[in-house]
Amino acid sequence: MRRYILMFKCLVLLTLFGFNQAYAVFPEKPIRVVIGFPPGTATDVATRIVVFKMSEDLGRPFIVDNKPGAGTNIAAQLVAKSAPDGYTLFMAGNTNSVNPSLLKSVPIDIMKDFSPIGLAVSVPSILVVHPSLGVNSVSDLTILIKNKPGSIFFASSGNGTMSHLAGELYGMATNSKMVHVAYKGSAQATTDLLSGGVPVMFAPASTVLPFIKSGKLKALATTGVDRSKIAPDLPTVSEAGVKGYDTRIWFGLVAPFGTPETVLKILFSSLDKSLDSAEVREQLFHQGIEPFKGNGKVFSEHMAKEIKKWSEVVSSAGITPD
Repeated sequence: MRRYILMFKCLVLLTLFGFNQAYAVFPEKPIRVVIGFPPGTATDVATRIVVFKMSEDLGRPFIVDNKPGAGTNIAAQLVAKSAPDGYTLFMAGNTNSVNPSLLKSVPIDIMKDFSPIGLAVSVPSILVVHPSLGVNSVSDLTILIKNKPGSIFFASSGNGTMSHLAGELYGMATNSKMVHVAYKGSAQATTDLLSGGVPVMFAPASTVLPFIKSGKLKALATTGVDRSKIAPDLPTVSEAGVKGYDTRIWFGLVAPFGTPETVLKILFSSLDKSLDSAEVREQLFHQGIEPFKGNGKVFSEHMAKEIKKWSEVVSSAGITPD
């Protein structure tokens, strides 16, 4: 009996050794990164910059695969159903933390169907107003909204988008209420903003910085926790008096649930190196994007916090899908 037990233990050890050896050489082939947005978007640009450096580090090509539609659910579902071997990844983000409370049916559970690798980037947004509105600070805007209830409009790139939710969160945090005007994209919203038709917007920094510099728009604050390196002279909304306000657009890499921890660690190490690269950081800043680092545990905690926050905003504002 003792001999059989010893043989069994040896067999288990050999199996584990073989399993670890199989992943010791990861990756052995190209890695596919699926994103839920079209080419040319901030997500697409950031992903390509970051994974190109990861490709150099790991010695294998990274292929970015754009699968837009259904609030990124097409891309997410594709990856969730892929083999948990580290060769098919998903660039998750804000949208995935909003979907559970905004949509009637979500085909994947972002917390259960994926293993987080690490946070990657954030896209700073800026609270901007048309100069004709006559406000110079966040407190000025809040006072104006309260003094003219139902008459101050804010633009967004679409119903349920971060620019929409940012405005609703602002209203909740300041006990004020602006009227939401949804557009079919940030380009259309920015056009109306520049004309003064809709005088307020929480817009991606990369979209509005040129108009701020030319004086066509007035910047009041950035929307992250810390001041943005892209606009360091601007206070955050939180600094300006709306404590705890944070509506950064962010993204991070995840793999199908069940991906071996060894593989997740290799991928995170490579992601971390990429985000530390001076070359990558310079390219990201040039596009109005910032590194947003955090390991799998930090990513998971961040996602859970975001899901809770946006659930409360969607419920309080009565937001429903189009």
